[in-house]
Formats: sequence, structure tokens, C-alpha cells
Amino acid sequence: MCQYSAKDGVPNDWHLVHLGSRAVGGAALVLTEATAVSPEGRISPADLGIWNDEQVNAFKRITDFIKSQGAIPGIQLAHAGRKASTKTPWIGDGIVPEPEGGWQVIGPSPVKFSDNYPQPREMMSADIRKVVGAWADAAKRSLEAGFQVAEIHMAHGYLLHQFLSPLSNRRKDEYGGSLKNRMRFPLEAAKAVREVWPNDLPVFVRISVTDWIDGGWDLPQSIELAKELKKIGIDLIDSSTGGLLPGAKIPIAPGYQVKFADEIRKEAGIMTGAIGLITDPAQAENILVTGQADAVFMARELLRDPYFPLHAAKSLGDDPNYPNQYLRAKPR
Repeated sequence: MCQYSAKDGVPNDWHLVHLGSRAVGGAALVLTEATAVSPEGRISPADLGIWNDEQVNAFKRITDFIKSQGAIPGIQLAHAGRKASTKTPWIGDGIVPEPEGGWQVIGPSPVKFSDNYPQPREMMSADIRKVVGAWADAAKRSLEAGFQVAEIHMAHGYLLHQFLSPLSNRRKDEYGGSLKNRMRFPLEAAKAVREVWPNDLPVFVRISVTDWIDGGWDLPQSIELAKELKKIGIDLIDSSTGGLLPGAKIPIAPGYQVKFADEIRKEAGIMTGAIGLITDPAQAENILVTGQADAVFMARELLRDPYFPLHAAKSLGDDPNYPNQYLRAKPR
């Protein structure tokens, strides 16, 4: 989740992605996390979004700076669905009531994420068309704002993932039931973004490869989804897991999700990104060198250590450029 200050609109949670040589020229990609395609798509009232021109102008200052430093600005476009209208994490947990700035949330079925989350309204066909349009409009605004990579968020129990998993999608129409039907809306959203995004710029999709719950979304279904996403021109699958239901038993350990990126890369024939407790430079380098993934996504380690890229470069024997103001502190 990408949170920001409502006062100045500056995001403080970004991914740094180290891309292999076959993805965006091997450069570093600085990627916003969940950026809502509509006000109702925010997780909390304090979330980042890109549904109006004022937001485009604010982002332009940031993307210009990222480019000036030799990096690539990317944006993760998201809709929280039934996990929306909740409190900003550092304030507390629970629902934000509509009189206090919350809103009616939507989802594939009228099934809550948990007792501490709002009751979703089941989406009608008109709602689905509206949200697909919101994704396309957000992608257009992202281009205007100077972003060069778009990532569609289909993971972590947010709206598109809610449609994919049979644990949250109880529909009986063309958007529920079979795997083909459950993939329909997510693929429509991905196609809408890909159609407005230039052919020479990448579009990624973040998925939760497994719900970690029996009877839920899993690796074989993710491979089929990845194959379909490849057909519509998606360039890379950002391979995360979980988030659909509370209480899932996840075997967390360093690099515990890398195997999923590796499997999707092999079986679907599409580039993948690895994520999840990747905190060590040698660990990240090994994932790329051994071909387990084409990119490594990092976020929390950068919050702990904002100078991680410099420390990583030194430990791997590289000689990175330092700003002139920092040269006297460069390790010798």
C-alpha cells in the first residue's frame, strides 16, 4: 500500500526494482505502490491516486526528478474492492464510516474480507465496465504524468484478485464460476491498460500466485492467467502471494516466493519479478544470475535502509556514482 500525506501528496512507500538485462535496459525502476484508479478504489482515505489532473501535475514533479537521476518511474494502478474504506494503518484498524470520509465498497460478491471490514455491494455489469474505464483513464493520466512503466495490481486480495479467487467470487454470471469466467474482468482491465499504453513501454501485472488456502487461487491457475496476460501483451508477472483472506498459513522465510516467479517464468514463457523477504545483495543477484526471475522487487528493505542500492553495489564489487555533495563519504 502506498500511503501519502494528504497535505502535500508526496508518496513515501515505493518499490525499487532491479531489472535484468532483458527488461527496460537493465536500469533501476522506481515504482509507486497501490495508486488508486478512482476515489472508491483507495484502501484508506489517505491513499495515493491518479484520477484527476491535479494528481497528474503533482506526479510530474516526481517523475521528472526520477528521470534526472537516470532511473525509470513506474506506477502501480490499483483498486481495493472490498478491502477499501479502511483506516490509515498508523492510525488504527477497522472501517472508516461514510460520515467520517468512508464510502460504499464494491466487490465480486457481497462477502466481507473479515468482520472488521466493510460490507461490499456486489458489482453489476455496469460497475465492471465503469472500473475497466477507470483503469484505462488512469493509465492515460499516468503517461501524462511521465511514468514509463505501468503495473496492474491483481494481488493481495484487492479487487481483481477478488474476482480471480473462488473463495471471494461467488458469482453465477459470466464473471464467476469457471476459471475462464473468473479471469474475464481482470483480463478486461489489463487489456484496457495495454491498449492505451505505448507498445514500446512495458506493462507489468502483480498477482498473488496462491491464496495459501485449500480451494482458493493457486499456482496452476496463475500459470493459465499468465499465459492469457502474455497474449494481450503484458510484459512481466510480478509474483507475490496471499492477501485474500485473513488467517492464511504462509511459510514465510527469506525468498519464500521466488519459486513461484521461477515456475511461472518456465511454464508460461513470460518474464517474471521475484519479491518477498529479499534483503541481501548476494541473494538478489543470485536470483537474476541463475534465471529464477528477470527482476527483483524490493520495498521494505529500502525503508529500513534508504542507501541500500549504494551498499549493495559496493558489496557486489561495483563502483556507483555518488552525488558531488556525498563524495567525501564514498567508501574507499
